Amino acid sequence: MRIRATVAAATGALALSAFVVPAAHAADSASSYRADVAKVLEAAHSASGKTAFTATTAADDAPYALNVTFSNIKVNSGKAIPVGTTNHVAVPVTYTLTHGTDVKITAADFQTGPYLYKGTFGDPDNELFGDDPAKCTVTSTTTASCKGNIDIYPAEGYLLNSDAGAWKAAGLAIALNGQNPESSSFDITKVGIADQGGFTSPNVQRYSKLTVNASPEPVKKGKTLTVTGKLSRANWETNKYAGYTGQSVQLQFRKKNSTTYTTVKTVKTDGYGNLKTTTKASVDGYYRYSFAGTSTTPAVKAAGDYVDVK
Repeated sequence: MRIRATVAAATGALALSAFVVPAAHAADSASSYRADVAKVLEAAHSASGKTAFTATTAADDAPYALNVTFSNIKVNSGKAIPVGTTNHVAVPVTYTLTHGTDVKITAADFQTGPYLYKGTFGDPDNELFGDDPAKCTVTSTTTASCKGNIDIYPAEGYLLNSDAGAWKAAGLAIALNGQNPESSSFDITKVGIADQGGFTSPNVQRYSKLTVNASPEPVKKGKTLTVTGKLSRANWETNKYAGYTGQSVQLQFRKKNSTTYTTVKTVKTDGYGNLKTTTKASVDGYYRYSFAGTSTTPAVKAAGDYVDVK
């Protein structure tokens, strides 16, 4: 699933997959919400020749600019968003919706939701939406507090490896005003839309894994231990895990009955993500590798491998 349903009409490009609903969800509300959003956005962008809709782009056969703005968008409580190769990731988002008194946000066919985009708001490289519209609680005659999810299904092709790293957040609202997007009499000019981006979002990261094995076990005091392991991360294009190469990883040790790890040395992963180093055995304890993380890959620590020193 990549990119919004339409991009600039001037380019003639279409990327409908952003609103294709995963097979397991085709029968639920995600189908209706995504289909409605796709149709309205397609009309808005086709008429304006842009990927972002504003009041200045309104034209014939296009929705009108809805008097709605967004603020205080907070994605995943500000924490990075690690995504693996198969599991669905539901990213919680909260925001404030401010609207004119003419906008009836409690109407059954008023829909709002957050989304993330990679690149620029006017010409994004990729976008991630939710399965369902957000739920809003009215806080005044012109404001509401909203909560929604952004749903990511890595196995469905939502992401490329190059998508890891910085994203931005946006808010979207659509007032169907009694119009049915599936009807042959659907009148897009009676539908309102608000689309606002530029909000801060935490990084979307390729989920990481780290292993460790210290041998021989047991080992005589003063003898050499060989400590191997592997640092890998999600490959969103193959739906498998691949070695993360050329990364600095710390070999750490904690004594038996202690709760504190200390760093023994720093090791770099090879061209396959493998780790290998040696150290002298002194006392019973646990060895582990620890990776600090990067902008595209979260920090990870291996479970400690216990070594009995004789």
